[in-house]
Amino acid sequence: MSLLYRSAFGIAEDIKARQISAVDVLTFFLDRIDTFNAELNAVVAMDTDAALTRARAADEAADRGEDWGPLHGVPLTIKDAYCTAGLVTVGGIPARAEHIPRRNAAAVQRYINAGAIVFGKTNVPFMSADLQVFNDVYGVTNNPWRRDRTCGGSSGGSAAALAAGLTPLELGSDIGGSIRTPCHFNGVFGHKPTYGLVSLQGHLPPGEDVLSEPDLSVAGPLATCVDDLEKALDVLIGPAPGVAAEHPFNLPAAGFDAVDQLRVAVWSNDSFCPVDPVIAEHVEAAADCLEGLGASVDRRARPDIDPEANHHNYTQLMLSVLGADMPESVRRMAESRVAEADPDDMSEPLLQMRGIALSHRDWLRQNEIRMRTRRAWASFFTHYDVLLCPCAHVPAFPHDHAEDMQSRLLHVDGVARPYTEILRWAGLTLNALLPATAVPLGTTRDGLPVGCQIAAAHMGDRTSLAVARLLETHHRSFVPPPGYSH
Repeated sequence: MSLLYRSAFGIAEDIKARQISAVDVLTFFLDRIDTFNAELNAVVAMDTDAALTRARAADEAADRGEDWGPLHGVPLTIKDAYCTAGLVTVGGIPARAEHIPRRNAAAVQRYINAGAIVFGKTNVPFMSADLQVFNDVYGVTNNPWRRDRTCGGSSGGSAAALAAGLTPLELGSDIGGSIRTPCHFNGVFGHKPTYGLVSLQGHLPPGEDVLSEPDLSVAGPLATCVDDLEKALDVLIGPAPGVAAEHPFNLPAAGFDAVDQLRVAVWSNDSFCPVDPVIAEHVEAAADCLEGLGASVDRRARPDIDPEANHHNYTQLMLSVLGADMPESVRRMAESRVAEADPDDMSEPLLQMRGIALSHRDWLRQNEIRMRTRRAWASFFTHYDVLLCPCAHVPAFPHDHAEDMQSRLLHVDGVARPYTEILRWAGLTLNALLPATAVPLGTTRDGLPVGCQIAAAHMGDRTSLAVARLLETHHRSFVPPPGYSH
């Protein structure tokens, strides 16, 4: 029985049925890491002794007929932004290089309560604040499709580990495409849930002991199949322990019963963020597939929003979150630059400074703009079930670790574009707190993965996942990178 790229939840069923032992499963993934991780640097910390002890206990429990849950005995890795009790958690931050948390992050604990065995951590950028993975503690993580290319960020180590078959399931987070962009770059599946469905408590940042949930940011699963995304989401949903739920957590069923009832909007390219033609082609091909299955497809439908204005709004709200953990000197510098600037200047470097310097009064004004955007999306989704659009406007690009992020460039169809434009398609749906499922669609002409995001209405997670399943079944399922399929 091959374990490579098998469903994590399928593996759990086999462990509970005693068709395979949890110890053998753990050994399999440890062997994969021994074979492949040196060239990737995706898994950066492990506790094999504790994992082996828990795997033996899982096997003994199965012998007694005990069921630990839907992930009984399944070993998996966790993005190193999440606190893991007894296992070093760095978050790419040198000052935390040897820090071992006292308790698990809420979402990590949900995986463990479902029977999982956390045996390792996957690499992230400094404070999970980049769309590439590199830091001064663990170094650079490479893309298994092309090791001279980034695996994306900030859940890049998670996506690379999945694509290389080093783990069967992962846990990511997303405030700027950090689940969806790595999935697109590595050819795996991921789900960014509706904001607030899954607790981010215990994530770095904001910090191990912070009880409040950060604005915009979400926790969600990454996997190599949609079935695992759906089942993992069911495991993860709910508030942090000891925190009262602020809204119901019962997700409605998918918004369509048959494909001929499915209403699809497609937004494959736009001047607010020009897309590499091959990515737009793949998004259109996915729409063609759904249309061929009987779905109605509209390629001109758009929510009643200005995407450029949405980006301005989103960037300021996002940087107000990230800026809360920056030194006071950075905030004072941002305030000074904003005070000296033209009030109408929304150029990218200054836009980020505006977010860092945002006062509470100005945050309330930006939040009102976002609320109007959310209303426009809600109206849009009365006419459509899902929107297909890019995760990012480029495929995985060569490593570029220039300290000044504003000096980095990405090339789209031969044209140099600012690096920070990579946030634009992610923020298009994220700013409205919408769910979005990332799916692989194929590859570029030189063999790099291409994916798209499937966005749905607020609390429409099961709808986006149902469309992801259609595309997985009829268009493109997970395909391993060359050299990793055995």
